[in-house]
Amino acid sequence: MRKISCVFLAVMALFVLPSCTVTLNENEKDKVTALSDSSIMEKIENLVPTIENPEIMKKPFGKTGGKEVFLYTMTNTNGITVKITNYGGIITSILVPDQNGKTGDIVLGFDSLDGYLNNSPYFGVIVGRYSNRIAKGKFSLNGKTYQLAINNGNNSLHGGLKGFDKVIWDAKEIEDSTGAHLRLTYLSKDGEEGYPGNLKVEVLYTLNDRNELTMEIAAETDKPTPVNICNHSYFNLSEADTSILGHILTLYADQFTEVNNELIPTGRLPFVRKTPMDFNNSIAIGERIAQVKGGYDHNYVLQKKAGELSMAAKVFDPRTGRQVEIMTTQPGVQFYSGNFLDGTITGKGNKVYKKHYGLCLETQHFPDSPNQPEFPNTILKPGEKYLHKTVYKFSVLK
Repeated sequence: MRKISCVFLAVMALFVLPSCTVTLNENEKDKVTALSDSSIMEKIENLVPTIENPEIMKKPFGKTGGKEVFLYTMTNTNGITVKITNYGGIITSILVPDQNGKTGDIVLGFDSLDGYLNNSPYFGVIVGRYSNRIAKGKFSLNGKTYQLAINNGNNSLHGGLKGFDKVIWDAKEIEDSTGAHLRLTYLSKDGEEGYPGNLKVEVLYTLNDRNELTMEIAAETDKPTPVNICNHSYFNLSEADTSILGHILTLYADQFTEVNNELIPTGRLPFVRKTPMDFNNSIAIGERIAQVKGGYDHNYVLQKKAGELSMAAKVFDPRTGRQVEIMTTQPGVQFYSGNFLDGTITGKGNKVYKKHYGLCLETQHFPDSPNQPEFPNTILKPGEKYLHKTVYKFSVLK
């Protein structure tokens, strides 16, 4: 909650509530006297209440299917603000300062709910039940073949026609000394989009005073089922004023999952060393993108132990000085360079999202894992718990 000082109350009594009586000590009297010597506008500008701890606020964001949707705003004591809606668990905005102290929005999205309902290529959403692609929308489990919704050529993408990105989640706001939290829960019923089992899902977003946005995902099922849940935010540290090709990317991965012309893994895991796929040494995204057919849209195999929270990637924008570091417990990260953005979408602030005006770093299991037994396991069984943690840390380098 916001902490209001006695000086704030005193000056409000002077200019708004003349019948109020406020008791001040000598130091506070001096502050009020100094304020009364300046203009009224200066007084009002100086009366911004301070934030004692990270906080979260809620307001209506529209309706869909006759149900009300809300927007939740988390702010920390350093002025970083994250906005999330319970429709699709979407991160609609991340406001952080640049090297000159100017605050700007570093994720793509829309000003209103309508944009997300009608025109969004998964901007900021929670993707599930299975993020990325499953070949031909089929997999076999315990001798039974399951047919999923086909929504990407011949394949199933990001959970199907109505994945986790298109449902209203139950939400609860929490404030404590560790940060501002938003807990989202959803029950994905047996047979939804063709997947077996009732899957209970919880996503906990936390913003703390270390300038970290943490996403913790948990899930449980009553039948064996594939699970691969991630966030699909599009970042542009230049506030979408230019492309991300000048962003400097570091990706801590020695291999990637090779894909065919439908972006389905072939099963091979080529090494990235001495190829345009290598970002172990920081390099501009646009430096070698012309050498990669269609641009980057590949799952990178991270250098890490299974389940270990470790550094996956970092992105730095020399233009603004902003940097985002990403840590995760997941074995892979999908690097997508905004190849399908084409200027037909107008987003927040009437900005046009052209090709390469956003990048995604989706922390995940590998694509098509249910059909690729050599990939890390994605089948969740009854009695087990799916756990996934990703941390986004924001900073400025001058």
